[in-house]
Amino acid sequence: MKTIQRLKYMFVYTIPLTVLFAFNLEGYWTFITLVVFFGLVPLLELLLPPDRANFDKKIADDEKNQKVYDYILYATLPIQIGFLIYFFYIIGETPYGTMEYIGRITAMGFMCGVVGINVGHELGHRHTRWEQLMGEILLLTSLNTHFLPYHNAGHHRNVATPEDSATARKNELLFVYWFRSHFGSYIEAWRLENQRLRASSRHWFSLQNRMVVYSIANIALLVLIYSLFGTKVLIAFLGAAAFGILLLETVNYIEHYGLLRKKNEQGRYAPVRHNHSWNSDHPIGRTLLFNLSRHSDHHYNGSKKYQVLKSHEKSPQMPTGYPGMMLLAVMQPLWFWVMNKKLKEFR
Repeated sequence: MKTIQRLKYMFVYTIPLTVLFAFNLEGYWTFITLVVFFGLVPLLELLLPPDRANFDKKIADDEKNQKVYDYILYATLPIQIGFLIYFFYIIGETPYGTMEYIGRITAMGFMCGVVGINVGHELGHRHTRWEQLMGEILLLTSLNTHFLPYHNAGHHRNVATPEDSATARKNELLFVYWFRSHFGSYIEAWRLENQRLRASSRHWFSLQNRMVVYSIANIALLVLIYSLFGTKVLIAFLGAAAFGILLLETVNYIEHYGLLRKKNEQGRYAPVRHNHSWNSDHPIGRTLLFNLSRHSDHHYNGSKKYQVLKSHEKSPQMPTGYPGMMLLAVMQPLWFWVMNKKLKEFR
C-alpha cells in the first residue's frame, strides 16, 4: 500500500487549520469550522458515492501493524493541548458575549468533540497503558473522562438494549437523549468502577477507582484555568467542552438509533452483531473520524484498529456520512421520517 493512501487520515488536521482561522478572524468568519464541516463536507458527501471496499486478509494483517496510523493519532495530543492553551489566551482577549466570543467557543468545541473525544475513544480501546493515558488526557480536554469506563465496560456490553444509556430509542427526541445518555453514562461509569473494586475487595473511595482520579483531574483542571485566566476564560472553556460533549452525544444518537438485540428464551440478549449499529462508508466522514462511521465492525470487535475496520453487507446503512447525519438528527421531524422508514426497511 502506498504511503500517500495511509496519510489520508491526516485529513483530521484540517480541523485545527480552520480553528486557527476562527481564532484570528472576526465576525461570521469565526464560525468557519462549523461552515466547513457541517456545510461543505455534507454537501460533498451527497455527491461522492460510498466506498465499501475492504482490505483482503493479507493486506489487513500488514496494515494493522503500520505505525504511521498510530503516529497520526499520537500527534493529535500535542495539537489539542496546544490549541486549548492558545484558546485560553485568545478568548481572554475577546469581548464577552460577542459573535467572535461565541464563534471561537464553537470552533474549540468542535476540536474537543472530534479530536479530543473521538481520538480519545480510539486510544482508550488500545491495550497499552500509555496509549490509554493519552486517550484519558484527550478526554480530559473536554471534561468527559467518564467516557472510557462506561464506554468500554458498559456500552460495548449493553449496546442495542434498553440497559444502554447510549442507545437511542425509536422516536426518542434528541434533546431528551442528550441528557439521558450523558448523565446516565456518568452514573453507570461510577457503578462499574465501584463494582470492579468490590470484586477485588477494595474500597470504592481510593485512587484505584478511575472515577475518583478523573474527578480530581477535572476539578484540578478547572481550578488551574480559573487561577491563571479568570472567570471569563473558565466559562468559555466550559462552553467549548459542553459543545464537544453535545457533538459526541449526537454521534451516539445516530449510531444505534432504534436498533435492539432480541432476547432468547432464557432472557439473555443475542450477541452483538454487525446489524446492531448503523454504518456509513461515505469517504470524507470516514477519514475525518478515523473510520468511526464503520461502527458496526467496531462493535463487533472493539479492539480492532481503525484503519482495518470493515464494511459489512448485513449492517444497516446510513443515507449519508456522519456530518450530514448529525445535521439530519437536529432536524427532528425530518430525522424521524427518514430513519423510521429506514428502520422498517431494515427489519
